[in-house]
Amino acid sequence: MLEASSPVTAASRGLALCKSCHHLQPCLPKSSVRCARCGERVFMRKPYSIGLSWFFLLLALLFLIPANMLPIMNILLFNRGDPSTIIGGVALLFHHGMYAIAAVVFIASFVVPLGKAISIIVLLLSVQFRWPMSMRRRVTVYRVVEFLGRWSMLDIFVVAVMVGLVQLGQTAAVLPGMGATAFGAAVILTMLSSMSFDPRLIWDTAVSTD
Repeated sequence: MLEASSPVTAASRGLALCKSCHHLQPCLPKSSVRCARCGERVFMRKPYSIGLSWFFLLLALLFLIPANMLPIMNILLFNRGDPSTIIGGVALLFHHGMYAIAAVVFIASFVVPLGKAISIIVLLLSVQFRWPMSMRRRVTVYRVVEFLGRWSMLDIFVVAVMVGLVQLGQTAAVLPGMGATAFGAAVILTMLSSMSFDPRLIWDTAVSTD
């Protein structure tokens, strides 16, 4: 009789799922085969999943520093430059009474990227170092990552909103700054980090504490 701490999984039966056509077929651990149905290469688990997730995540965190410290845009008013950071833009929106827009900018610029990064860190640490965390909690953290991932493009939308708010006809021009480049890179790298993680690792190292 199987114990509750040793659940039967496809991996324990030597089976792997094709991500393209969802065909279940035999596959050896740490190896790959061609899908018998569609010909796509099938892995038991994503190769270097944890390592790639850490790599992209650490790069994203590094880019978030200049993204919030360097000017995200440069406002040229009568040929005079006025650089503005994300924090400066949020403060400016609050100053002009645009509280709702300021809240959206703040959430998209800080809450979403930081929340997603922290969730990925917790998930990676719990899987890699086998933290005493139940499978249910790991799944919850993974769902948080997936939920925040749906709002990743909102970060890019923030830049467009801030640019649109300062357009003043022909008297002003808005030029993107280095902060915008770093911000976009951080968003893309965070998305790559979450995409590199193989959620099946949650069940591979699950601790039966439910």
